[in-house]
Amino acid sequence: MMAKAIRLTRTGGPDVLEYVDVEVGEPGPGEARVRQHAIGLNYIDVYFRTGLYPMPLPSGLGQEGAGVVEAVGEGVRHVQPGDRVAYAGRPNGAYSALRTMPADILVKLPDAIDFETAAAMMLQGLTVQYLFTSTYKLQAGQTILFHAAAGGVGLIACQWARALGVNLIGTVGSKEKGELALAHGAAHVINYNEEDIVARVLEITGGKKVPVVYDSVGKDTFIRSLDCLQPRGLMVSFGNSSGAVPAFAMSELASRGSLYLTRPSLGSYAATREELEAMAADLFAMVASGKVKIDIRQRFDLADAAQAHVALEARRTTGSTILLP
Repeated sequence: MMAKAIRLTRTGGPDVLEYVDVEVGEPGPGEARVRQHAIGLNYIDVYFRTGLYPMPLPSGLGQEGAGVVEAVGEGVRHVQPGDRVAYAGRPNGAYSALRTMPADILVKLPDAIDFETAAAMMLQGLTVQYLFTSTYKLQAGQTILFHAAAGGVGLIACQWARALGVNLIGTVGSKEKGELALAHGAAHVINYNEEDIVARVLEITGGKKVPVVYDSVGKDTFIRSLDCLQPRGLMVSFGNSSGAVPAFAMSELASRGSLYLTRPSLGSYAATREELEAMAADLFAMVASGKVKIDIRQRFDLADAAQAHVALEARRTTGSTILLP
């Protein structure tokens, strides 16, 4: 059967995204066909579109969505036709009204969570879940630094930190974004266009600095992030929206007090069905409780995916963005 989808045959700017008809086949062993109601937009999509993260071409794009299972292939037991489901993860191909995909990344949606919320939160919400509970287990009373606090991941992080009793210092690029982060639970904000990040962190922490920095910005913030860490602190580099982190000497970690550095990815933390189910349950519980609200601030038609990418790269988006097939 045919379905509308975004495809790209070459890497480059938003103009390489083509809105076309694609053939969607029957699910094979271990697969499911999902009729999508909403699709998540994430910065990792830009990395694949530009070629920063290589992938075979031609290809679909997108790693997050929510919808209803239409059919399942041999061996699939955890979801059945008619189930409401959501997912985050590879392979690319979420930018489609209908897709046949590996069933092992699908999780059933609780009744309390609608499709748009699910599509807007799976990748970003599961990211915050593992960052705060596994990469570094946050404790109430700690003060942490989180870059891009008004973005999709950032606004979830602000709320999750508040729920844990953690003081989140968030960096933002404007007064408006700062107000947004504070409204979502950030304890402090630093406008990096007007303030010195390192000096403000020293001031806020009384010279103690922070035990962990979460940095999805990359090139523009990496060294300053290291400068904000306590001895033996953890630098969590989980994205590079400003460009890849430049090469640096390992002695940079030693000279700042035996720092740790990690570059985590969702796939490594949700590597088994059991891990994925536990992480999703934690996220769903946090959202269902109202402690974390998913703030969808932009909606685009799937046909306008290129416009959505332009807005995302220009840092004109806040909170979550979804595509509607």
